[in-house]
Amino acid sequence: MSSTPVEGARGTSQEALPPATGDGPAPHLHEHHLHGEQVWKGAFLDVRRDRVRLPDGTEAAREYIVHPGAVMVVPLLDDGRLLLERQWRHPMGQAMLEFPAGKLEAGEPVLECAIRELREETGYRAAEWARAARIRNAIAYSDEAIEIWFARGLVRGERRLDEGEFLDLCAATQGELEALARDGALTDAKTLAGLLWLAQWRAGNWPLDWQAAPP
Repeated sequence: MSSTPVEGARGTSQEALPPATGDGPAPHLHEHHLHGEQVWKGAFLDVRRDRVRLPDGTEAAREYIVHPGAVMVVPLLDDGRLLLERQWRHPMGQAMLEFPAGKLEAGEPVLECAIRELREETGYRAAEWARAARIRNAIAYSDEAIEIWFARGLVRGERRLDEGEFLDLCAATQGELEALARDGALTDAKTLAGLLWLAQWRAGNWPLDWQAAPP
């Protein structure tokens, strides 16, 4: 790969770089798994430690959390605002503003999880659903993947919170959420990803394929 300097927009020297190709295989970066062990398993977290061989032939340890996966819902109210919740997050030591979300149960289809979480946490049912994307929010230390779904045609019902679960419901416009993000008052990664998708969809850049809610 060439490292010939090129002139930047402001006269600074920049290294010539190849185009980005996104996530995927990279044989020259691949770490070969040698062996692994389960370090600790609780009611939710499953901590692993693997030994890997690096591209230069040396070995290293990799510690990470195995996660069942999760779903986040971006609920669109009829007036254009977004339905959100504020929930205390113990590791953060504060209440966090988030779109409704929850982890997948074993063998649970993703859309069924989205429908369940929206109903349990907010009481709302949606007439239409659309899958946006899958994000990986902690790639350095977990295999967690979060599916982002949009929901519209909302009808309010009764919440069914889990035992020991406490959260407030609230609503905000896209502009209000963007202002909170700008000011550092909205920091949840999955919610920021959902907000990005919302903005791109409303701008006509990223399509959503809507489907009727299953009976």
